[in-house]
Amino acid sequence: MSGVGSGVLAFLGMSALAGVLVTAAVTPALAVTGMAANNSITMFENLPGFLKIGELAQKSSIYAIQPDGTPAEITSFYDDNREEVEFDYISQFLKDAAVAGEDPRFYEHGGIDIKGTLSAVANEFIPGGATRGGSSITQQYVKNVLINNGMNEAKTAEEKQAAYDEATATTPERKLKEMRYAISIDKKYPKDEILKGYLNIAAFGGQVYGVQSAAQYYFKTNAKDLTLPQAASLIAIVNWPEKFRLDYPDSETNGANTVVDGEKVPYADNKSRRDYILKEMLDEKKITQEDYDAAVATPVEPVISPPTTGCQASPYYAYFCDYVTWEIKDKMDKADTPDVNEGAEMLSRGGLKIYTTIDMQMQDVATQALKENVPSSIPEMDLGGSVVSVEVGTGRILAMVQNTDYNVDPDVTGDNYSAVNYNSGIDYGGSSGFQPGSTFKTFTLAEWLNEGHSLNESMNATKRSNWGTFNDSCSGPIDVGGWDPGNDEGGNGGFWTALFNTINSENTGFVAMAKQLDLCGIKKTATALMSAGRADGGELGTPAGTDWTFQPSAVLGTEEVAPLSMATAFAAFAGGGVSCTPIAIDKIEDAEGNAVEAPKSTCTQAITTDVAAGMDYALNKVMTQGTGTSSLYKMDTSGTPMIGKTGTTDNNEATWMSGASSRVATVVGVYNATGHVNLRQTYVNGEQAAVLRHNIWPRVMDFANTKYPGTGFPEPKSEYLSAPQAEVPSVLGLTPDAAQKALEAAGFGWALDGEVDSAQPKGTIGEQSATGMTSRGSQIMLKVSKGNLAPVPNVVGQQADAAEAALKQAGYKVRRANENTDDDSKVGIVLSQDPAGDGSAAAGATVTITIGKKSAGGNDGGNDGDGETPTVPGGGG
Repeated sequence: MSGVGSGVLAFLGMSALAGVLVTAAVTPALAVTGMAANNSITMFENLPGFLKIGELAQKSSIYAIQPDGTPAEITSFYDDNREEVEFDYISQFLKDAAVAGEDPRFYEHGGIDIKGTLSAVANEFIPGGATRGGSSITQQYVKNVLINNGMNEAKTAEEKQAAYDEATATTPERKLKEMRYAISIDKKYPKDEILKGYLNIAAFGGQVYGVQSAAQYYFKTNAKDLTLPQAASLIAIVNWPEKFRLDYPDSETNGANTVVDGEKVPYADNKSRRDYILKEMLDEKKITQEDYDAAVATPVEPVISPPTTGCQASPYYAYFCDYVTWEIKDKMDKADTPDVNEGAEMLSRGGLKIYTTIDMQMQDVATQALKENVPSSIPEMDLGGSVVSVEVGTGRILAMVQNTDYNVDPDVTGDNYSAVNYNSGIDYGGSSGFQPGSTFKTFTLAEWLNEGHSLNESMNATKRSNWGTFNDSCSGPIDVGGWDPGNDEGGNGGFWTALFNTINSENTGFVAMAKQLDLCGIKKTATALMSAGRADGGELGTPAGTDWTFQPSAVLGTEEVAPLSMATAFAAFAGGGVSCTPIAIDKIEDAEGNAVEAPKSTCTQAITTDVAAGMDYALNKVMTQGTGTSSLYKMDTSGTPMIGKTGTTDNNEATWMSGASSRVATVVGVYNATGHVNLRQTYVNGEQAAVLRHNIWPRVMDFANTKYPGTGFPEPKSEYLSAPQAEVPSVLGLTPDAAQKALEAAGFGWALDGEVDSAQPKGTIGEQSATGMTSRGSQIMLKVSKGNLAPVPNVVGQQADAAEAALKQAGYKVRRANENTDDDSKVGIVLSQDPAGDGSAAAGATVTITIGKKSAGGNDGGNDGDGETPTVPGGGG
């Protein structure tokens, strides 16, 4: 039949020949169902003729950008391993093999090969019939399109299976629909376009679809470069994919045990089908006899090249890859379709090209530094280690590494395997986080400055067994009772500044700071800086599934958080207080190269730029003078300004080193992934596990400082460095408890410093070291009164005799002295006294009064030198 004749048959459908065609095509089925031929013809006429060709499911690829700017594929994901290619990219051998082997009259008929159909029907009744089936290439294409369309529309696994069953059902109705669509497709599209579609959609065994993926998988080459025997072997697979596939050399159904002339023939059944196709190509004059002979003599020799699929196939990037998949699944899912995750669908079927933020060089440095220091497993404990770096100001993840080997296969077990991403939270890899220890103190420091305090402001950081009540504007005051935290170096604490507390990571110092702050403010500041709460999805202080509140102990780092969240916070400290949510993807393109909206970072001003500058000042001194020097002295780039903070949890179960330059923030953690082993008592390759962080962090930041050179940090405002002044209240005469409360309420510390002679009641405060204005937070020294002094009356200005009488009545001896005066009004009047009036002295002590004397002579009434009052004739005139 000519193409014109077939087209006429297709669209008239009423002719006898069309009836013969339809009847012949469905006769075997009609024999079973009893359906009359004329009914099938009517059905054929009423079938829709338009077939929408949906997007083909294609693999998605994840890329990292190489130092030269070109992308490198990390791995891929797919339901169908397919990469569509253009017609010109397909080897002519492949095209000719497909037509010769499956549909020699493809370029002649109008969508249905009548002769081939009748031949196939005859084969139902003639044993040993022809090898070729009755469906044309166009019909096979239609069937595959219907399968693909059904899969695209299905939401669940059950719906996908139902769609597949419907598209492949062995029924007259399905066959008629397929033929009708084939005719319409042939009418609408050029033959080359149909053949291209067929070769791109065809199944090649397992999850391999389309000639490009088949060429890469089976022969490690491209569709355009296939040799003649390779092309014929691939087309052989299409006839029966699971039987003729080339990746199971021991397959019985593929002739594994076939022996010819005493030698085993690899993939004997595929070769038999291949050689049949080669013969058809020779008969169709697509190849020469010489080509045929050489090809037939070539053994089937696949070069299996498994595609890099899934994160497990990319061990260097596995945990970062895992984070990328969660970012797509979480952020591209539509809330109004709870039964399907659009992100997962796009990842497995959408043919996405996902270009990530990862810096391949930094990833390599971080991987080597971690692997050389923290093994994937040790006998003593479930050892965990992680490194994560983010770019300041953007949230772009530059490195993400873990010590364990990534594995999602439940049948593969071992202490070295884990599918949990330690760097992220529960929604991005399954981790519930780790306690950060003293690294968390940075949030109290931020709130300290935020509430108007100074770095050089002092507080009472002495160790005590009862810290009393803490303010919490969210949940109300919190009384911690007998909570008694100590410092790592031991001792009883002291009166320390906030800067001293930070440099030396003093626990009691930060508790004392928190005592003057709002716990709710610390919680909110921490959440804003990390752009996250707890790693388990709960708010800080409130683990998922509980109604707990943020406790004072959280100030010292008892909240489980993700290392990535802490890296986000340090990037905010270094970036002027701007916290940017972490992102792993720079851009996404669909299979045609069109832009797809990618998840974006959200940047917010978590703390002011002034507070951030104050933080940077303090955290830089941690690196140059404090606990961070353990990392700094190992660095080649130690001259680059950096901020940092160490962290060690109770019982040394987790250790952290967190820090940043003005460009890159890095957090390194070494911890118990599970269990409670003391890292200071555990050794790895002869080195204390607790110090391994200081081997890793410097190497990562050395590279970061080289590739992303940092600059200095802004100078803080003077008010964050000066000690603020406040008025010291007088506490004389108060009990020690009352004096303590009064001083603390005014923002001062206090300490008792023995007893003092005093007229204040015994046991009350008899002396204090400072009054008036002094530095807020200063320590005021107090002495307790012995109660052994009495008040000295103030007699200055009184007549001498009256003054003496008053003093004697108060229990004091009196000694007179004279002082010349020209002022007649002051003659005979007490000009001064010692001890001074309103002071105090011991009972029976001598009080000296100085009396005014007229300068012009006369009886001076002076002292006779024995300490007693002389007789003064004439009344002391």
